Amino acid sequence: MSYPLAFTTLGCPDWGWQEILDNAVKMGYQGIEVRGVAGEMDLPKAEPFLVPNRERTRKDLAERGLSICCLGSSVRFDDTASFESQIDSGKAYIDLAADLGVPFVRVFGDRIPSAELEEPITEQIVRGLETLGAYAAAKGVAVLIETHGDFSLSKRLRRVVERVGSAAVGVLWDMHHPWRFHGERLQETVDALGPWVRHVHLKDSVGQGQGYRYTLMGQGEFPLGEAIALLKRAGYSGWISFEWEKRWHPEIEPPEVAFPQFVEALRLHL
Repeated sequence: MSYPLAFTTLGCPDWGWQEILDNAVKMGYQGIEVRGVAGEMDLPKAEPFLVPNRERTRKDLAERGLSICCLGSSVRFDDTASFESQIDSGKAYIDLAADLGVPFVRVFGDRIPSAELEEPITEQIVRGLETLGAYAAAKGVAVLIETHGDFSLSKRLRRVVERVGSAAVGVLWDMHHPWRFHGERLQETVDALGPWVRHVHLKDSVGQGQGYRYTLMGQGEFPLGEAIALLKRAGYSGWISFEWEKRWHPEIEPPEVAFPQFVEALRLHL
């Protein structure tokens, strides 16, 4: 089994939209995961996605045989004060995804500041996912909560998603996060979250003191071969998206280096 490959636009924060599309084709990708365009992180406000420009954007994608596999929102449900505004933002992303034919919108949990807040925050996240899930289901879109922040611990995230009744809610498995931040074996994560996984992020890193440093794919400590074999055994048939966090880590290699290198690294295992 081979997988369609995408990169997130976090990896190319200085590229304009046409440059993103042209390089995706040139570098061997089939899709794009959009997380910011030309400095605009609120995607409904980004130039290619303004209502008057959407038809042109759809045509540009179709002419190149590309898909947008996911819209990466900043929506998070851990803060009570901003909960309603986060719901509004999530609905705007779902509307955009539906108009562009994008299957997924990514959201976050995200933090649990103290043990006594875990249950109320979990309940709030469940409520947020159920609200957005109902809205998304009516538009043919799914909402995916990422293994991110305090919810990169797979058992904690499972306690959220197993309480959500909507089939339009799933999990975006950033395979790096549970492995790096919690020492989880990949099999442990898929055992906990496998039924909900709809989309996958990959990246690599090496430990550095009490932290870590991102590396090009296959040049760090992440067990890439094991990861691909596990996805195949689990019957995963979705996208693999390269999340190269150049926007947040400007010191790492530029997209002109990292993006084609990722495709070559994956070809050894697909």
